[in-house]
Amino acid sequence: MKIGVAGVGRIGSMHATNLAALDDIDQLLLFDPVPGRAETTATDLGPPATAVTTVDELLSADGVLIATPTGTHADLVRAALAARTPVLCEKPLAADLSTMSALVDEIEGSGVPVLVGFQRRFDPDTAEVHRRLRDGSAGSVYLVRAVCNDHLPPPREFVATSGGLFRDCLIHDLDAVPWLLGEPVTEVYASGSVLVDEAFREVGDVDNAVVSLRFAGGAHALLSAARHDPVGYDCRLEVFASRDTLSIGLDERTPLNTVAGTGPQRPWTSFTERYHDAYLREARVFLDVIADRAENPSPPGEALVSLRLAEACEESLRVGKPVEVGA
Repeated sequence: MKIGVAGVGRIGSMHATNLAALDDIDQLLLFDPVPGRAETTATDLGPPATAVTTVDELLSADGVLIATPTGTHADLVRAALAARTPVLCEKPLAADLSTMSALVDEIEGSGVPVLVGFQRRFDPDTAEVHRRLRDGSAGSVYLVRAVCNDHLPPPREFVATSGGLFRDCLIHDLDAVPWLLGEPVTEVYASGSVLVDEAFREVGDVDNAVVSLRFAGGAHALLSAARHDPVGYDCRLEVFASRDTLSIGLDERTPLNTVAGTGPQRPWTSFTERYHDAYLREARVFLDVIADRAENPSPPGEALVSLRLAEACEESLRVGKPVEVGA
């Protein structure tokens, strides 16, 4: 199978490395608008990687993974639709809800498979919790608690273009938690502060936030995110339900030090390390969808949910009170 990768920066090069390791890959086409970067990455990877210089060459592949800056996603997806080339696109499909809504309509009308890269849907433990909640074995959900803390703050140049803490970081929980529960959110309340670096305030962002979600059935979710955790990268989730209590990401590498003196063994340092297996599985599932061996587990229409919730979080932060969320 021939697969293209658009964008080989930090996350794109990770995806290229994962794809190059898969047995199904006969050729890996790399494209990047930064001169020389695709060539350097292809040399580092070796066969089956090859650099290409145009989007048309890239879209000659059996499928394309898009990992370029957010502002380029919509145009590249549209180009792939025109070429009838299946897509795995890093989140988000587009930077704002109106653009994404229009793009989702185009995708659904095209019949071309498009997966959105919310990697937690491909995480084995998260997928297992999803199964137990959907088959009823855990019972009805009372409460979900989730934490997502960066180990080190992102570079200042990233902060200015990230879209903010809700759209960049918490967007993953805003996708995963409604997906796990399988019911709509009816109310959002968000609060945030700048406690790590004034660079966040300068661009109208926060670096610590808490979010409360109320679901249609009455369950709640409490989400928190921070741009700095001195111990390591911390991403975990707990589900309290009527028949069971389940956790994701709570193990010997969770960056927690107890007052009893125990601590993590080799704490996680980054999201790419913490979700290495999820990203590998995401790549495999993409190939299976292209080959018609699997259903799409992360369709574009569902990506509208998390962006709508992120925008509701921003509104709640701005007005200082809960915001109702429509269907």
